[in-house]
Amino acid sequence: MNKPYKSPGIGENFLSHFADRIFDATNAVLMIFVCISVIYPLYFVVVASFTDPNVVNQGRVLLWPVNLFMGGYERILAYPPLWKGYFNTIVYTVLGTGVSLGITVPCAYSLSRRDMAFRRPLMFLFTFTMFFSGGIIPLYIIIQKIHIYNTIWAMALPGAVSVYNLIVCRSFFESTIPQELLEAARIDGCTDFGFFFKIALPLSSTILAVMVLFYATAMWNQFMNALMFLADQDKMPLQVIMRNLILINQANTMTADASEVIMRQKLAEQLKYAVIVVSALPMLLAYPFLQKYFTKGVMIGAVKG
Repeated sequence: MNKPYKSPGIGENFLSHFADRIFDATNAVLMIFVCISVIYPLYFVVVASFTDPNVVNQGRVLLWPVNLFMGGYERILAYPPLWKGYFNTIVYTVLGTGVSLGITVPCAYSLSRRDMAFRRPLMFLFTFTMFFSGGIIPLYIIIQKIHIYNTIWAMALPGAVSVYNLIVCRSFFESTIPQELLEAARIDGCTDFGFFFKIALPLSSTILAVMVLFYATAMWNQFMNALMFLADQDKMPLQVIMRNLILINQANTMTADASEVIMRQKLAEQLKYAVIVVSALPMLLAYPFLQKYFTKGVMIGAVKG
């Protein structure tokens, strides 16, 4: 015989409410701590880029600039290759992101179709490349053999497809574009290409924004590919230009007169922080506008593996 339902008493309701309050407060404290641990290093770099390097080297906890020193920014803005590096990086980022989207999105959609032949073996081959690669030397030989060494394509093509991005994009199509929608479109006479361009893509603005963010960030931060596949200095991206500027100023501290050593050492120290701010600023400004798409797209794309 079933026991009659007994509503919780006042004491039980109070304890349950009190436990919920403790749980919420603990979560709030932990999240605040995590946010501070993530945000403060970024804030420290910005503050240190405006602060006298002697203060920074003393290990003080900086909450605002102390002994304002702008030598690093003055040196960067007066460095002629900086603007060429910015232009090159913008071109590489726009072209590389466009090429990556043009390859990743159709490929991910195809792999999301359950009626595609050899779907699982192809997905295995893509996944295999996440763990094993031919190495730097074979890649360098291939770049030379296909005659794209020291060209813009040497920056856009080697990293055109990220398997992780491909999997996220494929999972999004699998969980968002139902098979019934494709069948209904076929009944109306829509072809596979028409369905992809007229229905699937317009419904996938979220994942497209995520892919743009992922690929644009990767292209903006390219460093090793530029060192390996570019020979002309006027083709180097911003990251390489900033690295060269730091090396030049470090070398100058060893060859300067004794009266200039202290000032150049201060400049070399501050340049490290100022370079981070200058090179990362465009991405930091663009991220807030894409953050909502980033979070939503990753969560939807992670529903299925």
